[in-house]
Amino acid sequence: MTDSVKPAARARAQDKRRRLTREAARVLHEKGVERTTLADIARAADVPVGNVYYYFKTKDDLILAALSEHSAHLDELTGRLEQLADPRDRLKGLIEAWVDQREIAALHGCPTGTLAVELDKRADGTLDAEAGVVMRRLIDWAERQFRALGMADPADLAVSLVSAYQGMSLLANALRDPELMSRQGARLLDWLDSLQKPDGSPDSDGQA
Repeated sequence: MTDSVKPAARARAQDKRRRLTREAARVLHEKGVERTTLADIARAADVPVGNVYYYFKTKDDLILAALSEHSAHLDELTGRLEQLADPRDRLKGLIEAWVDQREIAALHGCPTGTLAVELDKRADGTLDAEAGVVMRRLIDWAERQFRALGMADPADLAVSLVSAYQGMSLLANALRDPELMSRQGARLLDWLDSLQKPDGSPDSDGQA
């Protein structure tokens, strides 16, 4: 009996932790770090607030869990995009995924970007670098795609792409205008199509 109970108890504990992590990412994005309480996250995850401390000792622990959730979402997205043969199509798929989230961005901004800005303003300044790690992983992934296309300065192109995303997310949020992201996303797609190798030779999809 004991042996059969333990796996079930572990499964329930894992499910609670998973719900808390998922809801921490969502609630922190929607309400912000300072306005979010452990009780808010417990309520959203349908977990008694007293149980939260069993999984996460402090609010900072939950913030780290939220960042791990953003990282997992990034891995899931880039994993799907890696199934595309052409690096240019992968980059286009990334832009299209950003635009698909335009309604959420208009309400709350970029999940990782807004969290990074908030954490940078905190007095203790201990978690802002962790948010930067997630952002760096996105930049590095984009850089690999530009490099695979044979573009000059792939690192700078990756920074330009991610900067454009952060900018359009910020403006869409500030102006409460999701269609701003649609328009800017279309411009980014045109920009990608206009990029050529240094020698002007065609890339993998035959474009000059």
